[in-house]
Amino acid sequence: MLKKVEPSVTTLTHLAPLEPAAATATSSASSTEVAGAAEQPAAIRLSWPMVAGGVLLLAALIGWWSAQDERIWRAYCGGMAAAAATAAGTLPLFFSRRFSPRMADCCTGFGAGVMLAASVFSLILPALHSLQEAGTGKQMASLIAGASVLCGALLVLALQRAGQGHDDLARQAALRRVWLFVLTVGLHNLPEGLAVGVAYGGVAPEQASVLTFGIALQDIPEGMIVATALRGIGYSRADAIGCGILSGLVEPLAAVAGAALVSLSAAMLPWALGGAAGAMLFVLAHEVIPDPHRRRDALAATCCLIIGFVLMMVMDTALS
Repeated sequence: MLKKVEPSVTTLTHLAPLEPAAATATSSASSTEVAGAAEQPAAIRLSWPMVAGGVLLLAALIGWWSAQDERIWRAYCGGMAAAAATAAGTLPLFFSRRFSPRMADCCTGFGAGVMLAASVFSLILPALHSLQEAGTGKQMASLIAGASVLCGALLVLALQRAGQGHDDLARQAALRRVWLFVLTVGLHNLPEGLAVGVAYGGVAPEQASVLTFGIALQDIPEGMIVATALRGIGYSRADAIGCGILSGLVEPLAAVAGAALVSLSAAMLPWALGGAAGAMLFVLAHEVIPDPHRRRDALAATCCLIIGFVLMMVMDTALS
């Protein structure tokens, strides 16, 4: 039986879909999948019960909280839609053992373009508009929006730096490695959930729905990447899919937190919008966009990025 090799976990993009050599190893290991599953950490085998428990807990908590405020309920529904898109991205793993790097790069590029346009047209521009409606001059509004974008980016950077200090500890056991990977993906999804919540908490519902749709589009390839990465390091299809779904459940929690923050004070809306944009821009620039360009054939990913940007821009400006 093949020895399972666990890669170090740093970011989502460092565990991109399988290269041909990794796919060969996975194919060879499939004949011993039953025996390999027995060696998996117990917590990984509990991924599906954890998914079920997480969904039930979310439903109970938010069901009570959303009765207090309709905006929080809408944010919760938007976050759950994004989490469902992450879950949908894991489903192709039932039908295919691997995805070509070119296909993964195209999906990543398209999602990056969608999120880039969403950051500008659904978050930064509404933040500027909100400031100007409150009587802030153009120059001061630009400075405040810029400062909020920087704060959001610095927050994600600080969270990533804090997580890197545990890398050596995580390498001591397969269980810690895998769950650090899932938590890293959850951190990756945190700005997206916050953006959904802030949008439903402060901007027009139609514009918030467009933003949610764009984030859901971007979450589909992310779910695929998570599931295929876990599958590639030896975990069963069911466990890989369960962990992929679990990584998306942070989005409804973050969405509710974002909506609750905005509902406390209208003055927080521009800062929350700009901060969510800065967080997403940092993740895009630091993790998502560079990954396809590490390989030689980056033209397809670049073209898909532009297509995703234009599609989201048209939807946002046409419906806002």
